[in-house]
Amino acid sequence: MAQEVYIIDNDDELKHIIFNLFKEENDYKVKLKKVNTENIDVALKNIPSLIIINEDTIDEDIIEVCKRIRLNEDNSITPIIVISSNIEKEHRIEVLKECVEHYIKVPIDKEYLFYTIKNIIRLLDTNRRVSPLTGLPGNVQIQAEMKKRLLNKENFVMLYLDLDNFKAYNDVYGFLNGDEIIKFTARTISNNIDKLSESGNTFIGHIGGDDFVAIVSEEDDYESICQNIIAEFDKGVVKYFNETDVKKGYLEVPNRKGVIEQFPLTSISIGVVVAHKSRFHNVLEIGEVGAQVKHLAKTTMGSAYSVDRRQN
Repeated sequence: MAQEVYIIDNDDELKHIIFNLFKEENDYKVKLKKVNTENIDVALKNIPSLIIINEDTIDEDIIEVCKRIRLNEDNSITPIIVISSNIEKEHRIEVLKECVEHYIKVPIDKEYLFYTIKNIIRLLDTNRRVSPLTGLPGNVQIQAEMKKRLLNKENFVMLYLDLDNFKAYNDVYGFLNGDEIIKFTARTISNNIDKLSESGNTFIGHIGGDDFVAIVSEEDDYESICQNIIAEFDKGVVKYFNETDVKKGYLEVPNRKGVIEQFPLTSISIGVVVAHKSRFHNVLEIGEVGAQVKHLAKTTMGSAYSVDRRQN
């Protein structure tokens, strides 16, 4: 997933320098966007991964610009690099006091700039993978991604995914084996979305436990994505069961009263919400519809998906 880097700059030279620095870099992909001083709010609305400010070309006072960024709730932790020809120590300290991560002096040492950006991106990639089990972004990033798309009035599609009869699996096979199914599920979702998305404008998150979410573009064939996720999941999940349970097709689990109950093998349910740009006002509304449509998918025995295409 490429990291968005916004450059607040009234000139194009810095963007060209950074673009050329990362042109041959394969490990850390960056998506560069330049905005003029008067359009800073555009950058903040898109919640970039990193903000770089060229103090020498902007129209506003650098301290005020940094304060605006830090006072913006969604960008309160977004890293900031300031590039400036002002080498006075007092000025540098005043800028750094506004929680700016790096102050780089002009003339720019390109190698120093390259590794500064690269290491920030590496830390972001590590820190934002809040799920140590799956390596996928968690709730904070999921909410931010949804909010960004709503603010930009994008047409997008939400996929809400979770596992059926997963508790029964944990009761029989234990949590360590359950974790392996969670990791398998994450790989299955990621592989199919990466492979089948034509837009590339995707996001995959791990809400927690056996709950996942994915965002794709309305241009993508989201039904084929769901079908392929289900096919790959159903084919691969059986390796996490012993041969006896696979042949039976169900698990036997004693309830609290000691009565044996039968549960089908673990399957996956997907609720799909087509989020047209004028349909939802906030992420809570999308979540409510997502819960409803996922519940509908769960009424089908085995793996299934259900789509809500309502316009209003």
